[in-house]
Amino acid sequence: MLDLKFVRNNPDVVRQALINKGVSVDLDRILALDVERRQGLAEVEQLKARRNQASKQVGLLKQQGQDASAIIAEMGAIGDRIKELDERGRQVEAELQELLLQLPNIPAPDVPVGEDESGNVEVKRWGEPRRFDFPVKPHWDLGIGLDVLDFERAAKVTGSRFTIIKGGLARLNRALVNFFLDHHVERGYREVLPPVIINTASYYGSGQFPKFKEDVFSLAGTDYHLSSTAEVPLINMHRDEILDESALPIKYAGYSGCFRSEAGAAGRDTRGLIRQHYFEKVEMIQFTKPEDSDRALMEITESAEAILEKLGLPYRRMLMCTGDMGFGQYKKYDIEVWMPSYERYVEISSCSNMSDFQARRANIRYRPAGGKPEFVHTLNGSGLAVGRTLAAIMENYQNADGSITVPEVLRPYFGGDRITQ
Repeated sequence: MLDLKFVRNNPDVVRQALINKGVSVDLDRILALDVERRQGLAEVEQLKARRNQASKQVGLLKQQGQDASAIIAEMGAIGDRIKELDERGRQVEAELQELLLQLPNIPAPDVPVGEDESGNVEVKRWGEPRRFDFPVKPHWDLGIGLDVLDFERAAKVTGSRFTIIKGGLARLNRALVNFFLDHHVERGYREVLPPVIINTASYYGSGQFPKFKEDVFSLAGTDYHLSSTAEVPLINMHRDEILDESALPIKYAGYSGCFRSEAGAAGRDTRGLIRQHYFEKVEMIQFTKPEDSDRALMEITESAEAILEKLGLPYRRMLMCTGDMGFGQYKKYDIEVWMPSYERYVEISSCSNMSDFQARRANIRYRPAGGKPEFVHTLNGSGLAVGRTLAAIMENYQNADGSITVPEVLRPYFGGDRITQ
């Protein structure tokens, strides 16, 4: 969340961020509540000072045998007014906090201004799409042909937009998870296997609530929700903590099943493995000092890209514009992999610098040498989404006979060089 003092002193900056990110929040109401809150606190302090003064006067009058009833009555009125102001103060504070949680992060100065994906800027491209000498099949047709993807039985077992993965493709799925984690551990990340059931405080801490609550599956009658990404538990591991400066940066790589309702996504890439209600992903997280977060974003982005290069999958890096970068991001890169049947690039990783936005919500600070605690910066990046990587391998490495060649780097994990069943 944004610092209330920053909002108070920079209303025009916040208002422009709301416009650029396409978010509607009553900023004037926030500013008015802030004024009322501060005026109420000031009046309470004045009343308490007067009550203390009156209390001394009552003591003196009683010592002198004089009537103190008027001052006692005044003290009673002061007490009633303080009680009234305290109650109103709690109401104001609750409404103010609710509105502050709806304010998006301020974009970095070099983020392009745009309303939607048309405003994103390509900043890098790697690899050349393969030229096929046979008709290209989409990955769902390849999977059905090899009997390694079963959408019908998954729908029977659960419902639409779930998939059963079988045989060689299930083995390749497992190989990818191990490959991803090994890759990140070699780059200094500590492997973490987080819970997939998350409490409400954690979702607020990472910024998914309240804005994206409709995208989360919740467990009825509890304070629990299924994890939408390993980012949520990994960030909240250090909620309400003051970290040692010497420990920064802290780098985690976490594998998790992810559950999303994908509300509002009907009709968008709903065939195959691209947009599912359940998928698996390896997530990178970093906690850094503020001055190090720009460099950390590039490190995270390049780590995700290095996986695609090892796999031989063409990709491009997109700098996301204000209207397409998301609620909590300060700066964000999307990495898009080439999908032959789509004849376009498809997102496979998002890498974001959240600045101190999440750290303020989750109260994650560090103590500089000889200084007061300051908020860390948090960063996250997909490294990578497993199902989307499977789909990309299937399409880019398909053969005329319907089989799928396994990328060379995965063969030690997979135990072979081809999926035929």
